[in-house]
Amino acid sequence: MDNELKRSLGVSDAVVVGLGAMVGAGIFAALAPAARAAGGGLLAALAVAALVAYCNAWSSARLAARYPASGGTYVYGRERLGPFWGYLAGWGFVVGKTASCAAMALTVGAYVWPGRQQAVAVAAVVALTAAGYGGVQKSARIARLIVAAVLAVLAGVVVACLTSGAADPGALTGGEWDAAGLLQGAGLLFFAFAGYARITTLGEEVRDPERTIPRAVPLALGIALLVYAAVTVAALSVLGSDGLAASAAPLADAVRAAGWPGLSPVVRAGAALAALGSLLALVLGVSRTVLAMARDGHLPRALAAVHPRHQVPHHAELAVGAVVAVLAATADLRGAIGFSSFGVLVYYAIANASAWTLGSAVKDRAVAAVGLSGCVVLACALPLASAVSGAGVLAVGALVYAVRRGALRPRTGS
Repeated sequence: MDNELKRSLGVSDAVVVGLGAMVGAGIFAALAPAARAAGGGLLAALAVAALVAYCNAWSSARLAARYPASGGTYVYGRERLGPFWGYLAGWGFVVGKTASCAAMALTVGAYVWPGRQQAVAVAAVVALTAAGYGGVQKSARIARLIVAAVLAVLAGVVVACLTSGAADPGALTGGEWDAAGLLQGAGLLFFAFAGYARITTLGEEVRDPERTIPRAVPLALGIALLVYAAVTVAALSVLGSDGLAASAAPLADAVRAAGWPGLSPVVRAGAALAALGSLLALVLGVSRTVLAMARDGHLPRALAAVHPRHQVPHHAELAVGAVVAVLAATADLRGAIGFSSFGVLVYYAIANASAWTLGSAVKDRAVAAVGLSGCVVLACALPLASAVSGAGVLAVGALVYAVRRGALRPRTGS
């Protein structure tokens, strides 16, 4: 059909897209706030976040194999729970992740040229939107280069820290912690794991999705978990939980404390590349969800257009790129996207609830139940401002849905 996307991504392409989103700017920035919340329980918080992420990934992969279309949980919620739940997942994803796109673009600008960060941010958005317009394979190739460079930088951080005389194994579990702080830290770290959703939102562009997606999602998540664990252990060993919590640039401070100050500029360059990779994956994911919602009429149907030659949702990509560029040029959203973590957890709660209805093996239902419960607990454990703003965004979406449904309902004559 003319409005369908081209299936061109294999397992390795899908894994790279997921890694580009997960091993992104989060690893350079998420450790400090998570350490402030979890204290000496940071590694335990990472384990909790990984468990919830695994359950979500398992449920999402099963659903993506059943419904290999663009849109991810928007499609799963619509098909398994009803139109409202799919819409709510899609609304939270598009609004929250659009703000995240602007935040990532500004992060790129802050690292590349601090005095002109907004100009750099807009240029980055334009460049990546143009790349996406050329086809998803082109985006996957760019993501592959970025992921390789970021992994090389992170490997350097781990080696520099763990082989230095400043490394102290006792620092890994030192410091006070409590259950509430541990869960809050897990909620903050979970946001960094959430990138595997990019694989499922691209379901319509994956070859043999019934086999590819269930293989790619856990593989990408497993690699990301190993990277996160190694980097967290390395940074903790030289800074300790208190030093990590007080740091504005934890990985740069870690290599400096390890006696490798010359690596600090390399780490900053790696952070800029990581933010660029996250931005690329976010634009891909948001535009595909916009495509799916436009097909159902929740967004203007013109956004459902597919380019006849490149076979990408070009109107959706251009619209997302334009909105993100305007936001990046006019507002600093890096400190104002706390609701994104809340929205992501609600998004995956709907995915797990959808997977529960598949009615398959006991193990699959148990995983969905643990994932759903974990999402709810971590969402409630987030800082109050994040939970309130996230709930507010979802409430606005629900109101828009109700008003639109009321406007479309046929009137009965007397």
